[in-house]
Amino acid sequence: MYDYLVVGSGLYGAVFARQATDAGKKVLVIDKRPNIAGNVYTEKIEGINFHKYGAHIFHTNDTKVWNYITQFAEFNRFTNSPVANYKGELYSLPFNMYTFNKMWGVVTPQEAEQKIAEQRKEITHEPQNLEEQAISLIGRDIYEKLVKGYTEKQWGRDCKDLPSFIINRLPVRLTFDNNYFNALYQGIPIGGYTKMVENLLKGIEVRLNEDYLEKKNEYDAMAEKIVYTGAIDAYFNFSLGNLEYRSVKFENELLDIPNFQGNVAVNYTDRETPWTRIIEHKWFEFGKDESGNDLPKTIISKEYSSEWKPGDEPYYPVNDEKNGKLYNAYRELAKKENKVIFGGRLGEYKYYDMDAVIAAALAMAEKELV
Repeated sequence: MYDYLVVGSGLYGAVFARQATDAGKKVLVIDKRPNIAGNVYTEKIEGINFHKYGAHIFHTNDTKVWNYITQFAEFNRFTNSPVANYKGELYSLPFNMYTFNKMWGVVTPQEAEQKIAEQRKEITHEPQNLEEQAISLIGRDIYEKLVKGYTEKQWGRDCKDLPSFIINRLPVRLTFDNNYFNALYQGIPIGGYTKMVENLLKGIEVRLNEDYLEKKNEYDAMAEKIVYTGAIDAYFNFSLGNLEYRSVKFENELLDIPNFQGNVAVNYTDRETPWTRIIEHKWFEFGKDESGNDLPKTIISKEYSSEWKPGDEPYYPVNDEKNGKLYNAYRELAKKENKVIFGGRLGEYKYYDMDAVIAAALAMAEKELV
């Protein structure tokens, strides 16, 4: 008999399992995938740690989380500085003085501020949709070239039909700082995320290719308590209906060249290019292998945002009113399952950054393991 059965070996499941094991509990971790690490899974191909389920860049201002996770991996000093490609014109992201200089030829922060203020005047009323909200924040030029097409591809809807709160705050910097995150700590685990999760799960029993919901009764009988990190609506057999997600499709290519785009992320911000961005994985670790040698090949992933349908990988919860109500109804059902803890992105129907997932798992373990 196990004290805890942990369903899912992503960050939430792995952190909880580690804490429970260290507290002397007997833990079994199962995952329906053939590999551990959930969506942060990295696979080594031609010496490159390939982020199979999309780019994951660790960043946090939480010293407790940073001190915790760096016990299981050494992190490099990777800084995320994406580039936007609008019909062949390249711009620096997030919006900063490099962006404004390229867009308008302005040189000083005062000139940039003046230009933005001038363009914002177009919206004279309370913004009613995403388009008006964006123009009221950064003006029409930047909206048209760097926000509109990308956002419409991301959500599969016209900006006029999207709620304004999606971009309540667009980062605008009147400095030459193009570090995407305002984070005290950031980087990529050296050797990849899979190695980090392996270290978290060291000495813990793990079974892969195991679908908990298919053998639920059998598994429930094996443990005092269940930590469930799968989709909450699937747990209840979609009895109240399906929660919606946006999904992402990846088109991956291994190229026989050392450098495709010279940066981890290039966002394609025009509407006509079908993909939203291209990730070049080798630059997460500066294009070198673990011995510091230059890698001769490269892997790129084109990302296509798509409507989610059952069977697709769920990535981003659609946090609108309709889905919020449905999740709350499922949460009420979840409260009655006193043997089960629901956690993580799918279990809580919440878009979580990695540091927040770790913090949530640590908080739950602290509460549970007193």
